[in-house]
Amino acid sequence: MRFCLMSYFRIWRYWLLGVSVFITAFGLFMALLNHTILFSFFNTQINPAFWGSTPVPAPAQAFQGWIYGAWGATVMGWGVTMIFIAYYPFGQQERWAWKAVLVSVLSWYIIDTTISWLFAVIINVIFNTTILILVIIPLLFTWQEMSN
Repeated sequence: MRFCLMSYFRIWRYWLLGVSVFITAFGLFMALLNHTILFSFFNTQINPAFWGSTPVPAPAQAFQGWIYGAWGATVMGWGVTMIFIAYYPFGQQERWAWKAVLVSVLSWYIIDTTISWLFAVIINVIFNTTILILVIIPLLFTWQEMSN
């Protein structure tokens, strides 16, 4: 029976690792490709919350390039940290790693999603909620297996 639980733990650990890789890749995507056609879906969802139907002014476009670059780098850094935690201490079933992932994702989610909601950037609320669910699922299924 213990073997079965361990193999399920590995599945959830790799799930968390996969989500962490996705977060890292998305951060890199946002940092480097925010002024390309690949990022246009996000711009069409975010820009109307601030500029309505009018075109984004050139200085605002420059600011977007910088802020998405800095924000993307931050997201990428968080993802890399999550990869290391999921791979090493979480994989060794160290309880602090489980708690670190939980506190990290909840603190990010509450603040980021509240601000996004207040500014009516609904695409970010949806995206954040999806990431939250994808991170919480493996945490729910692994909490009993974590040591101390």
